[in-house]
Amino acid sequence: MKFAAARPYSDPEVTARKLIEIANSVAAVQDGRIYIELINGPMLFEHKATPAEYRPASTLRSRAAGSPSTGQAPS
Repeated sequence: MKFAAARPYSDPEVTARKLIEIANSVAAVQDGRIYIELINGPMLFEHKATPAEYRPASTLRSRAAGSPSTGQAPS
């Protein structure tokens, strides 16, 4: 017997694909940059992903892009 329904974004790879899909639909502002709010908003409010589901996918996405995963700005 299941008491809770399965969450659609509990798998980080599925969530990362959705984040990339949303990011590809957003227009770049300057030098290929996009506002993070334009990604966070749809992911958290339209698709109802929780921050706990969103964080592993964003680190997975950062590692794939070659970004540092320390959480600190590069010097």
